[in-house]
Amino acid sequence: MKRMAYEDYSDVPNAEQLAALLGISRASAYQLMNRADFPTLHIGKRKLAPKDKVLAWVDRQTMP
Repeated sequence: MKRMAYEDYSDVPNAEQLAALLGISRASAYQLMNRADFPTLHIGKRKLAPKDKVLAWVDRQTMP
């Protein structure tokens, strides 16, 4: 997936979009989305990751 500006990503990206947003593989995005401490939204069988919650999660993971 081509890199886009932050604002161009969906507010609730799926795993493929999350991978592009974070610069990780799709497999790594799925692994993140299956973690208990990672913010996901379940709609039916779909897992989505609210962009604002993901970025807050990343901030909490960052070492000072």
